[in-house]
Amino acid sequence: MNHIYLDHAATTPMDSQVVEAMNPVMTNIFGNPSSVHSFGRKARQYLDDSRRVMAGSINADEKEIVFTSGGTEADNLAMIGTALANQAKGNHIITTVQEHHAALHTAENLEKQGFEVTYLPVNDKGCVNVDDLTASLRDDTILVSIMYVNNETGVMQPIEAIGDSLKDHQAYFHTDAVQAFGLLEIDVKQLGIDLLTVSSHKINGPKGIGFLYVSNAVKIEALQFGGEQERKRRPGTENVAAAVGFKKAVELAVRNKAERSELYAAYKNQFLNRLSENGINYEINGVPEQTISTIVNLSFPGTNVEALLTNFDLSGISASSGSACTAGSVEPSHVLSAMYGKDSDRTTNSVRFSFGLFNTEENVMEAADRVAHIVERLTK
Repeated sequence: MNHIYLDHAATTPMDSQVVEAMNPVMTNIFGNPSSVHSFGRKARQYLDDSRRVMAGSINADEKEIVFTSGGTEADNLAMIGTALANQAKGNHIITTVQEHHAALHTAENLEKQGFEVTYLPVNDKGCVNVDDLTASLRDDTILVSIMYVNNETGVMQPIEAIGDSLKDHQAYFHTDAVQAFGLLEIDVKQLGIDLLTVSSHKINGPKGIGFLYVSNAVKIEALQFGGEQERKRRPGTENVAAAVGFKKAVELAVRNKAERSELYAAYKNQFLNRLSENGINYEINGVPEQTISTIVNLSFPGTNVEALLTNFDLSGISASSGSACTAGSVEPSHVLSAMYGKDSDRTTNSVRFSFGLFNTEENVMEAADRVAHIVERLTK
């Protein structure tokens, strides 16, 4: 039985070109980039080249890129670091009820530290209302953190409109762009974004590295203590080999953005059409026209997500109930609860399928047939 991977929103396989780019660095470039001798300077050169590519991909300055261990650390640094550094201007933060737990739990932690957090609702399409945001803004609001694309539903948020609504306000605008980067055009200056989170392993790069874009205008406080790496914003010796792999992944993502987006959208449509051809009853969570090309979240009436995922796995299909961080949990999805209400059946009968480089038209069609067979059997 061939295994079919439909969980690219959780993580992606490393591109072979990324591995090739990293190998010589791991073999030959071992210097500490903070060292002043030739070995250190060589490592610094590779790190700086990578930083320039990251910056160019979002129209930022290279000095505005902070390497982190991934999306979670970047979200923590963006939210906590900004909140602590700007307490003199206020203690009010705005986010949404459907953020990734890396942001949601960070907001909850900030509440324990005395900050006041407003959690904006979303509609049944999975979108935040910009009017709700503007109505919640206060003179003491210092940070707004709203994700670019929801990791469970793939729904894109009105980021440009949010940026416009904040341009005359003191609040900084942070967005977790982990699911958006590499598929959508992102220009932080045009969109009015002050802080932006990206993770390497979501774009076929290595795990354990990401970056946080921090506008030069943002006052931010480091959360760790040590050396003066990353312009004193994130101490610790940088992972040069991972940065080089990340750089290659970014270059490939930028170069192939339109082609990949079109291909993944085609996979998604083929998958859905095949389910329909098999007579499967399903509902799409979120509005298809407002979702990213890689993700579709489906409700299968009359089923249970735990039984679905167990049977999918036994049949060689890898999918998810939502965020990889909670995939082992049978708790109702907080994202779908926010969209449809906590008593909705959709919160416990929905599965996320996400497409990427590990897919072909043939294995997508085969996966749809297997899923259809399981759903039909479980609903009899």
